[in-house]
Amino acid sequence: MKIGKKIRKERIINRNSKKTMIVPMDHGISSGPIKGLENLAETVEKVAEGGANAVLMQKGMTKHGHRGYGKDIGLIAHLSASTSLSPKQNYKVQVCTVEEAIKYGVDGVSVHVNVGSDTEEKQLEKLGKVSNKCDQWGMPLIAMMYPRGEKIKDEYKAEHVKHAARAGAELGADIIKTNYTGSPETFKEVVEGCPIPVIVAGGPKMENENQVLEMVEEAIIGGASGVAIGRNVFQSQDVVAMTDAISSILHQNMTAKEAKKLI
Repeated sequence: MKIGKKIRKERIINRNSKKTMIVPMDHGISSGPIKGLENLAETVEKVAEGGANAVLMQKGMTKHGHRGYGKDIGLIAHLSASTSLSPKQNYKVQVCTVEEAIKYGVDGVSVHVNVGSDTEEKQLEKLGKVSNKCDQWGMPLIAMMYPRGEKIKDEYKAEHVKHAARAGAELGADIIKTNYTGSPETFKEVVEGCPIPVIVAGGPKMENENQVLEMVEEAIIGGASGVAIGRNVFQSQDVVAMTDAISSILHQNMTAKEAKKLI
């Protein structure tokens, strides 16, 4: 591995636990100015204080999320976009290049691919090209691989999730972000079929903190290398405490029950 990519990966992955907590904040492009992201710098400060390893956002928001104070935190630029208003919202197009992202001082980039969608071939082609650029520049690449399309009846089914994860690894990603399959046993199938670290997506807002913490604990038991949780963190009642609780499960081997006491 090129030293540049190795150094950047260490900024977004805990060196001791080898796990990561990423807080995506790119929802503004897909869903608009949702609750919790009205003041981006304030939210970044809270998750940094709580112990998150990195935040993820679109290129135009990096200047709004940068604080210039407080605890340091890794930055990942998301290169893909679509809006919920589009009739083709599953078609993720590339809106930023690796070279652009480097100018923003990022520690990694991410690409979203909906495996099984009508435009799968274009999204896979994009991932392959971005992967090549990331190797040239020593930039870690996170591939967000989701099974979504007409043939996909259950996007959380292990059979589909492990195929999507493997596809991202096949095309040169360094880390895979994908759906949790519902149990440690089925998620182990995903991890075993993928030669690179797999992290779990947080998904839609859950009913309570217990559900989130239990999912995180189960995912780690199943072999996950971390989580990428947005709404279930920055829309929680106490963002700092929720971040701390999840981080403690990842890096301090706390159980969900023990971590709940931190909230």
